[in-house]
Amino acid sequence: MNKTSEKFTLPGGAGQMEGLIDMPAGAPRGVALVAHPHPLYGGTMDNKVAVTLMRTFVGLGYVVARINFRGVGASEGVHDHGHGETDDMGLLYQHMVQKFPGLPVALSGFSFGTYVQSQLAKRLAEAGTPAERLVLVGTAAKKWELADVPADSILIHGENDDTIPLQDVFEWARPQDIPVLVIPGADHFFHRKLGHIKTWVSALWNSGQKDAEEAA
Repeated sequence: MNKTSEKFTLPGGAGQMEGLIDMPAGAPRGVALVAHPHPLYGGTMDNKVAVTLMRTFVGLGYVVARINFRGVGASEGVHDHGHGETDDMGLLYQHMVQKFPGLPVALSGFSFGTYVQSQLAKRLAEAGTPAERLVLVGTAAKKWELADVPADSILIHGENDDTIPLQDVFEWARPQDIPVLVIPGADHFFHRKLGHIKTWVSALWNSGQKDAEEAA
């Protein structure tokens, strides 16, 4: 757990959920929800890629919330193949919107977490409350049925990912005409390459914000 992280619990669809919240240095400009990799393969909210995403968003001025999925850590319940996990992430979204009203909400996930966040993004868009933006790292293309994602989504993948082959991500992203940023030499867990995630998410995020401001 990061030294600045504060624990919280929240009622979920299968019992209490365990979570962490991290605050930026100044007044928050938004809220970011981070989803961790597959729980049956050791994924937790303290996964190093999830923590890197958290630190990236905190650096961008966002309040960041993470939860352990069902059956992980102190979160109750059992793995629900992404369905219940998406429901629980939706409950976290509602909690954070109530806690920080008026702030935009970004969604981010790694590996299995990309499936959860793509499905939540679809639900929010259909409800008329779309997420500010979506950041997917190690996109779980072909492993789970990801929903189509918005055109401004940020997709980052490792060149040497042998868990989710890069070609699978290209085949998923190509019909949506969404660019994929490839980190040379990176494996699925971005060993020795984590800094690239922070660098590129920050750069693309700020660039997107500037474009939006100029278009307004």
